[in-house]
Amino acid sequence: MKNTPHHRKTQTDNDEPDLFKNEFKDVAPIKQDKIPPQRFSSKQNSGLRAKNNKELAEIKQAAATFEFSDGFEGHFDIDQPLKYVKPETDSHEVKRLRRGDYPPDFILDLHGVKKEEAKHEIAALIHAAQKQHVYCVSIMHGKGTYALKKSIPNWLVQHPAVLGFHQAPKEWGGQAALLVLIDLPLHHAKY
Repeated sequence: MKNTPHHRKTQTDNDEPDLFKNEFKDVAPIKQDKIPPQRFSSKQNSGLRAKNNKELAEIKQAAATFEFSDGFEGHFDIDQPLKYVKPETDSHEVKRLRRGDYPPDFILDLHGVKKEEAKHEIAALIHAAQKQHVYCVSIMHGKGTYALKKSIPNWLVQHPAVLGFHQAPKEWGGQAALLVLIDLPLHHAKY
């Protein structure tokens, strides 16, 4: 085998370990504090479970209070990317969605979900976003049979908390997802 530049040892190669040690000679190892992780007693665990169950029940209740109609069909220009702006909302906000200025804080993936379950999941997502003061969410509907892709925009325009939506930019799912702006009280808005 011929000597190639990759296989020759140079003086610098031999000095590298010494150079490395010399650079870090003043560094001291970190001492482990050995504090064990907090363990919850069974009484505390049951309290946490009860709290989580209460929050889950609250979200499910909120989802049940808003019913989307399958009878409503909005008008969307099929020659344009899918978008909607609530009449009293600044259309510039939806343009910012298109550009990707608002990254979604919540992402709902509906791949493989049936329409009725998807309705409840979307209502719960909107409720959770308002409760946690999240301005932008993503709903991934996929391409598949187009059943959800066609229905979701019609459902979203019905919800009073939806300010607008736009087909997601490629980094957030492209044609298989929507970015949605959620109406928040002014003093709670993130952006």
